[in-house]
Amino acid sequence: MNAKLHFLAVMSFVLLNVTEVTEADERTAVSSADVDFSRDVFSVLRRSCFECHGPEKQEGELRLDSAAAIAESGTIEPGRPDESELLRRLLLPRGHEELMPAVGDPLPGKEVAALRRWIQNGALWPADFEVPPHWAYVAPSLPDVPEPVKTAGALNGWGRNEVDRFVAQRLQEEGLHPSPDADPETMIRRVFFDTIGLPPTLAEVDRYLQDPSDAAYERVVDDLLSRPQFGEKWARHWLDLARYADSHGFQRDDLRDVWAYRDWVIRAMNQDMPFDRFTIEQLAGDLLPDATEEQRIATGFHRCTPTNVEAGSIPEETRVEQVLDRVNTTGAVWLGTTMECAQCHDHKYDPFTRQDYYRLLAYFNHTELEADRKDPKQPSSIAFQGPSMPLSNPEREAQRAELTAKAQQIETQIAQHRQQLDKDLDTWATELARRLKSAPVTQTMAV
Repeated sequence: MNAKLHFLAVMSFVLLNVTEVTEADERTAVSSADVDFSRDVFSVLRRSCFECHGPEKQEGELRLDSAAAIAESGTIEPGRPDESELLRRLLLPRGHEELMPAVGDPLPGKEVAALRRWIQNGALWPADFEVPPHWAYVAPSLPDVPEPVKTAGALNGWGRNEVDRFVAQRLQEEGLHPSPDADPETMIRRVFFDTIGLPPTLAEVDRYLQDPSDAAYERVVDDLLSRPQFGEKWARHWLDLARYADSHGFQRDDLRDVWAYRDWVIRAMNQDMPFDRFTIEQLAGDLLPDATEEQRIATGFHRCTPTNVEAGSIPEETRVEQVLDRVNTTGAVWLGTTMECAQCHDHKYDPFTRQDYYRLLAYFNHTELEADRKDPKQPSSIAFQGPSMPLSNPEREAQRAELTAKAQQIETQIAQHRQQLDKDLDTWATELARRLKSAPVTQTMAV
């Protein structure tokens, strides 16, 4: 599935409107589905409990990160959720001094319901359970496509494609049903706004209303995906990750020219560039053999760091802060995890050490100062001096060449005319002298 079709798959989820069939008390509802220990129990305990009651810290001598620790604590009575101290504290009203977790919001009703059901089923901690890795370290795989829903009601046979089957399965699990199809006027406005961020013209709406079939809708989508506005809209999400801006940031927010990188991202989106190439060119496009201008422009991803030129800022400190920003942004965007923790200590939850962090920092730590002081004695005398790249412009260069040729042609014509004028002037002067010499002299006397 290419990038643009993947967008359509995601959009199917965004455009789907659902309506609840029944209402339930979020604090006490018990899910009828089986409880998945890793997903519904351990992940909740790790996120909400381990900070205070885990391997690093045990407030009140309570530890909840293993079956033995939970059994020793006596906070859970297997099979008797209403007699379990842990569940009692989870259900206390907001603001109660014994409410758990003590920091942050209370657990959502669905999570409490899953823990209740787990306790009711015996609070089993699987003997072969292993802590699941962070999702960013799990290789993605294609899931099996669910079978079409075959049940009485609105979900029976609902959906037009494989993505809809996943939606239908989840709707069935949640006790929801799909809303009726939107009218054609709403559908075409939705697809325009979601695809290119602009509304359709009246002519485009009228054309679709004449044939609001599935085939016509697909033609509309294909047309929108081929428009340059598609890349302009969807590049915004990536440019946010790249911390793109047209100015330096901080107090002296001077303008800077990084628009060429913005345009590169837009072109990459519209060309449906493969993600591996999209990644390589942004991180190391200038290091590719015989790198093109476009590939060097792509490395503007890491030229979007803020530049602090406030009075009192230290240029070398600012440069190092930019290097740290490049490390952290690379981790967040491409590794799917935050790395700032390892700047000061080994990461508590992810397999990163300080040594790992500064090894990656060394990869970026060869950049020039983006700004320095014009006068070392004046803290606010800032001179921007970061590396720059002159850009070619074939259209403008062709225009310049054409104008240069015309200018040369005009100069040649001027020189020829001047030469001809000089020749004509000599001829005119010679003829004038001859006439003056041969003309009779007439004398007059005043009376």
